[in-house]
Amino acid sequence: MPSSSTAGELLRRFPIMDGHNDLAWALRQRAERTPGRVDLAARVTGTQTDLPRLSSGGVGAQFWSVYVPAELPGAEAVTMTIEQIDLVREMIRRYPAFLELALTADDVERIFAAGRIASLLGAEGGHSIASSMSVLRALYALGVRYLTLTHNLNVPWADSATDEPAAGGLTAFGREVVGEMQRLGMLVDLSHVSAAVMRDAFDAAEAPVIFSHSSARALCDHPRNVPDDMLARLAGNGGVCMVTFVPSFVSPACREWELEFVAELRRRGLDHQDFSVWRRLLPEFAATHPRPAATLSQVADHADHVREVAGVEHVGLGGDYDGTDGLPDGLQDVSCYPALVAELLDRGWSEADCGRLASGNILRVMREAQAASAAISARRDPSHARIEDVDGPGQPAG
Repeated sequence: MPSSSTAGELLRRFPIMDGHNDLAWALRQRAERTPGRVDLAARVTGTQTDLPRLSSGGVGAQFWSVYVPAELPGAEAVTMTIEQIDLVREMIRRYPAFLELALTADDVERIFAAGRIASLLGAEGGHSIASSMSVLRALYALGVRYLTLTHNLNVPWADSATDEPAAGGLTAFGREVVGEMQRLGMLVDLSHVSAAVMRDAFDAAEAPVIFSHSSARALCDHPRNVPDDMLARLAGNGGVCMVTFVPSFVSPACREWELEFVAELRRRGLDHQDFSVWRRLLPEFAATHPRPAATLSQVADHADHVREVAGVEHVGLGGDYDGTDGLPDGLQDVSCYPALVAELLDRGWSEADCGRLASGNILRVMREAQAASAAISARRDPSHARIEDVDGPGQPAG
């Protein structure tokens, strides 16, 4: 049987559980704060995601990112994060034939079996909790099941991979945040954090951690990717690296092109971390500096590498659809997961191993995090630590 046919059949048995999708922010950017203004049950022009393409892509579970910009001050970040949670929950409510909210691994498997897409929430960046344990617990109560410790900028208690180091890793308060997340059963997401934060989080972890949308730094030297020594630690921790499709994380040529664009922004005296600047000037730059193409094969190379270094039980997929303006050839939207699985089958991956990649590994991580939560909660009360008390006076709350 051709691998493409096998991949489609395999994903009916082991649907994709993707670690990161930014459709909610894409809708907000289009001034569509309510999903009712866009018919997601039909093909949506200008997005990489809609419900028909998710279904044809074999997606059975999706972590929907409730991202908000890292530049927002604490209270504004909290408010907008709650608005994004509300947007995703409204999206789920509007499409009951397609989507259902999932809070546990059992929920995911039950929703899989019913033929719907299990919908989970992931908060992208510690700025969304404004250095408050109470806000962290409130987000969990609203359904958030992972928190990326930083986004592209540092938070007062953790360094970002793409900002100048300030804390040197996790501060004492940052370790308290990790501990409280794992007491709750909220997954600690190390995508976007510095290597020092990765190390500190592994040291502090009492449960598996994840990288919801990162690839292998050994293959593409981007700070958002995971170094081999950190991939190796996943085996002892039980966590998972969910390989992403962002071209500059996948292809060295695309990364070099991105660095040339950043250099041009700096030459003009512009903030290269301001996404509005990127959106405004990227088309102009691309017109005179054609963008190289990343490929599906390169994404498969990253999956192979994570499997080799961390082990087959520690690899997953986190496409970052609608969170990137370009995608590898062959992976242009969420309907394309079967093509990637077919490529891996052609490379000698077994069907069982592709099932682990598709959803088995992240479901195991969720179950182990839930079990750890019960054990931690039995011996430890909720944390009421305040950053100014733990890290010293003068620490900003956000």
